Amino acid sequence: MTRILVTGGAGFIGSHTVEALLARGDEVWVLDNFNDFYDPAIKRANAAALSGAKVVEGDIRDEACLDSLFQEGRFEAVVHLAAMAGVRPSLLDPLYYEDVNVRGTLLLMERIRRQEGCRFVFASSSSVYGANERVPFTEVDDIHRPVSPYAATKRAGELHAFTYHHLYGIPTSCLRFFTVYGPRQRPEMAIHKFVRMALAGEPLPFFGDGTTARDYTYIDDIVQGVVGALDHCEGYEIYNLGESQTTTLAELVETISGALGLDVALDKQPMQPGDVVITYADVSKAKERLGYAPEVLIPEGVRRFVEWYRVEGPGAEA
Repeated sequence: MTRILVTGGAGFIGSHTVEALLARGDEVWVLDNFNDFYDPAIKRANAAALSGAKVVEGDIRDEACLDSLFQEGRFEAVVHLAAMAGVRPSLLDPLYYEDVNVRGTLLLMERIRRQEGCRFVFASSSSVYGANERVPFTEVDDIHRPVSPYAATKRAGELHAFTYHHLYGIPTSCLRFFTVYGPRQRPEMAIHKFVRMALAGEPLPFFGDGTTARDYTYIDDIVQGVVGALDHCEGYEIYNLGESQTTTLAELVETISGALGLDVALDKQPMQPGDVVITYADVSKAKERLGYAPEVLIPEGVRRFVEWYRVEGPGAEA
């Protein structure tokens, strides 16, 4: 049994990760500030369902909270998922994103370095690849062109994590997530938003000509990768976690329409600032070193999401 702190553990990826760690017998603490980026009631419901976890309400930028937590917890590992998320929202308040995602991460790492033998798993993002034109994306690609404040903060987190590994020997795994979806997905993300709007008979926002493509990754596959990175956390490593499959926006809309059994209308709009043309993960490193084996392709994943949305989600049918 390992004593683990999961920051952002009441969120989408966090709550699924905590469930997996509890299921295998780890002692799990959750730190979450339940902010209003989306309805806090969703995250509170997630936290309430985490039977066996110790949930602490607090902010990663609150130094007194962190000091008390680490003094009591004596953690053997930290899975750092707490962050301000989203490319487009980061354009509206870049200083806030910098404060939470960079300063908050540094404050956390200051506590980790004082906790001897503590492993660190950091949630990064495929957005760090920015305007990268070489596909699929590999961890050794030159990524000096982030195209959003969110992407820049995630790359900064990776760099700070390397510095702390170099100076203090913290075993570190940085995970570049590729468009995660599934039950409990954040409501502003595309698949959740499209399903909700389609069921309400509203036209779906459709940016560009439909050829932009994403590597959509089902939540169960992501959690498998997070746990693998935690268990194989040595040195300093960066891993892509994706399905290594791409789906265009047009294909995604068609898949959602089919899963719902509905024809959908489109609200066509120009490409948005900060968006990229494609994300596409080379996951060979994660497969080789972590035993990562993603298996849920987008048609099955969307089907599972729609089933959850209708039965358990905000769209549950009475």
